[in-house]
Amino acid sequence: MRVAIAFTGPSNSGKTTAIVKIAERLKSAHKVAIVKNDPKDKAVFDTEGKDSSKFFATGANVVVRSPSRTTMFKNEPSSLDEIIAMLGNFDILLVEGLKTLPIPRIGIFRGELDPDYFGFVKAIAVDDTVDLSKYDIPQEIQILDLNNTDKIVEWIFKNAKEV
Repeated sequence: MRVAIAFTGPSNSGKTTAIVKIAERLKSAHKVAIVKNDPKDKAVFDTEGKDSSKFFATGANVVVRSPSRTTMFKNEPSSLDEIIAMLGNFDILLVEGLKTLPIPRIGIFRGELDPDYFGFVKAIAVDDTVDLSKYDIPQEIQILDLNNTDKIVEWIFKNAKEV
C-alpha cells in the first residue's frame, strides 16, 4: 500500500525540518519519497556550464543517469499523478506545499498560527512558542507536538491517503 501526506505552513515554520525528521524515522522500515513544491521557481538543481545544464537550456527534457541516481529535468510542470508514476516504488510520499491537492495535510507552525490554513489542514503541529489559547481552532483539527516525531508518524499512519 502506498500512502501520501502533505505538509503546509508559512515560510520558516519548520516544514523542511519536520519532513526530514519524519523521513529519517521512516526510512529503516519504509521506502520514502518526498515532493517539494517551489511556487516561486527559485530552486536550482544543476550547475551552469555543465552538459546537463546546456541540454536543459535547449528546452528539452533531460535525464541524467549515473550508477547511484537518476535525475530528471523537465521544462514543464507535472501533475501529482505523473510525479507518483515517475517515483515508481515507494511506501510513503511526503508532500511539502501544494495545499490544493486532495491529500490529508498537517499545518506546521512556530511562533504563531495563521488561521487561513485551517481550511486546508486536518492537524496542526506546533511547538511551545505557539500560545494555542489565543486561537479559535476548529474541533476537527488535531493538535500535534512539532517536537514529537513519533506522534506525528503515528498520526500519518492513521490519516494518510492511499495513492
